[in-house]
Amino acid sequence: LIVGLGNPGLDYKNTRHNIGFLLLDYIVNDKKISFDKKKFNGIYTEYNYNGEKIILVKPQSYMNLSGKVVYDFMNYYKINLEGILIIHDDLDMDFGRIKIVYNSSSGGHNGIKDIEKYLNSKEYTRLKIGISNNKDIDTKDYVLGKFSKEDMEILKEDFNKLVDIIDDFCDISLDRLMNKYNNK
Repeated sequence: LIVGLGNPGLDYKNTRHNIGFLLLDYIVNDKKISFDKKKFNGIYTEYNYNGEKIILVKPQSYMNLSGKVVYDFMNYYKINLEGILIIHDDLDMDFGRIKIVYNSSSGGHNGIKDIEKYLNSKEYTRLKIGISNNKDIDTKDYVLGKFSKEDMEILKEDFNKLVDIIDDFCDISLDRLMNKYNNK
């Protein structure tokens, strides 16, 4: 179960907070599939990779209410915590930097807090993507601000390097996954 966090609707398209949606859209486009199904207040797609069903989900609840969507998909498909990867923004990391973490603090991210509440655990994998922080702008306004054209070009280059991360999440151990991607 691969979940990209974001907010639904055109008002939030290409905002910093929606970087999880953006990466999943990029991966779906690369794999030539589409988000063509709806369930549990999420849009999703499925594909098979080496005999394993991969489910990519974009919750359609708002960011801070993502937990129930993740919980419902996890229960319906009988996915254990080790089979979950959550992709989200991180204000405390430089723009474009990525980090894979496991059993880690929410860092104040309300979407992650809600997921932890519903799963009653932090023992799942997360891919954090840095969006930097501008202390001159209110945090809410900053995360809901749109990426510049230049930032979007940089993200496309970064996403191109991350296109295999879903397959790698299925193929290699968490330690190897962290070593492969956390050093970039």
